[in-house]
Amino acid sequence: MVSKDNRVKKAVFPVAGLGTRFLPATKASPKEMLNVVDKPLIQYAAEEAVSAGIDTLIFVTGRNKVSIPNHFDRAYEVRE
Repeated sequence: MVSKDNRVKKAVFPVAGLGTRFLPATKASPKEMLNVVDKPLIQYAAEEAVSAGIDTLIFVTGRNKVSIPNHFDRAYEVRE
């Protein structure tokens, strides 16, 4: 039996890169933001991690990639 102290608490998502293998789909949108059915792929991964008990999500992105912070920012739509 695994004790509660040894459970995984953090998940790392490597989402940097240009997504050239997904061209032409990634020409307008980063690969992690490509929609699958009704939401971005990264949303499915984050929801699965949270439902598994992960309490810290870490996204490794490129310097100029703002799609991840914009997507997960709760008040992005009302920013000035």
